[in-house]
Amino acid sequence: RTLSHPTAVCTKAGKAIVSRQFVEMTRTRIEGLLAAFPKLMNTGKQHTFVETESVRYVYQPLEKLYMVLITTKNSNILEDLETLRLFSRVIPEYCRVLEESEISEHCFDLIFAFDEIVALGYRENVNLAQIRTFTEMDSHEEKVFRAVRETQEREAKAEMRRKAKELQQARRDAERQGKKAPGFGGFGSSAVSGGTSASVITDTIIEPEKPKVMAGAMRPSGPSKALKLGAKGKDVENFVDKLKSEGEHVSTTSKRSSEAAKVLSPPINVESVHLKVEEKISLTCGRDGGLQNMEVHGMITLRVSDDKYGRIRLQVENDDKKGVQLQTHPNVDKKLFTTDCLIGLKNPDKSFPLNNDVGVLKWRLQTTDESLIPLTINCWPSESATGCDVNIEYELQEESLELNDVSILIPVPAGLGAPVIGDIDGDYRHDSRRSILEWCLPVIDAKNKTGSLEFSIAGQPNDFFPINVSFVSKKNYCNIQVRTFHVEGNSPVRYSSETMLLVDKYEIL
Repeated sequence: RTLSHPTAVCTKAGKAIVSRQFVEMTRTRIEGLLAAFPKLMNTGKQHTFVETESVRYVYQPLEKLYMVLITTKNSNILEDLETLRLFSRVIPEYCRVLEESEISEHCFDLIFAFDEIVALGYRENVNLAQIRTFTEMDSHEEKVFRAVRETQEREAKAEMRRKAKELQQARRDAERQGKKAPGFGGFGSSAVSGGTSASVITDTIIEPEKPKVMAGAMRPSGPSKALKLGAKGKDVENFVDKLKSEGEHVSTTSKRSSEAAKVLSPPINVESVHLKVEEKISLTCGRDGGLQNMEVHGMITLRVSDDKYGRIRLQVENDDKKGVQLQTHPNVDKKLFTTDCLIGLKNPDKSFPLNNDVGVLKWRLQTTDESLIPLTINCWPSESATGCDVNIEYELQEESLELNDVSILIPVPAGLGAPVIGDIDGDYRHDSRRSILEWCLPVIDAKNKTGSLEFSIAGQPNDFFPINVSFVSKKNYCNIQVRTFHVEGNSPVRYSSETMLLVDKYEIL
């Protein structure tokens, strides 16, 4: 039963495109075995295996290529054939076409999948759905936890900046009255004497007593298990303790973090049929407004936890007018989807695997059309006698979207102090450690589709690029949704669903 030789995808000339051995072997030995394989195929006979004095080649044609499994002659050929078929079914999961260039591009994905099928020379008892789950290693709970933690960190810094503004205003009021501001004695060097300018906001605020931040305050509400991932829950507390030790005031309330958790968290009541529609956007724009590239990748994932809904069908509503390319899973009836926009299994006798997330439909949009940019960012740095005056504005072009927890990161020159903020829609914070000015906007939608920020700082126009944008949304960009579910007899099925739009990259160069 031991697979003592490699598995490979090779050309008809015996050139290995991707090869994986499961026991110790030299590269010369592998290349020699694969080079001998085409010479054994010149007999013109059509078989599924061919033998030499020492090894057996079990193979399957893949258009212009071969999937080859090399074993010893005393191995179980029935098990070898079954393993070979599973290897062959894995390849279309990662490669759109069975060509040498496509397989080379996804070689590492294929190797990882091969390792899930065979371990230490023995075949694992896995199916295609399990292989997909193991290789993706995707955790929705971890995404939620990371999003919540990042927003809590930003909120703590924003609260510190707000407190600094209040102290600055109090000092100015004290100067106008010609006396020292009451209650400033406990702040040491931050006390202001008469006639002294107070135009600079202090970066560090030291308070006599600071309230302890309870661990419960850092946890989002709901039954999520995100904070149970190892020791990650302690990272938030350690981060807060570090901020406090550096003299920064930390607020225990976080409106934006709870809003991000609300957008990304799954529904509380998950039904026996659960649907997830997820999109990721990657966009690169020039600073003059030209769109260099935009890609949107989307997928509909189905999870069935009751066997009576195993042969369910999904009614898809496709209102896309942007030119999206759709692709169904190989086990889905493509003809049924083309004619009736229904997603059902190709084999009516089979059912969807239980308690597994199964991707049934995916789509892709790639464009350079500027009119399709969901959120445009326009940055105008103008040189002045003291440095640069920067005007930056946003505009929501896709008005059907509602973007939450929007963060626009603008690089600023290091070591030149904090920027002087003029007019602003939303909030901001200056991260002197990373030399970043973060423009924070809780919500951008059709009612709040435009906004601007003005600030001044010493520097050159090129210092304020590249600009990076991040956001989350519970509405997807491409108008592709599942409206109803049906089982045999066309009876409707109750289901739960979640929709999310995430940013992979959103950059203005």
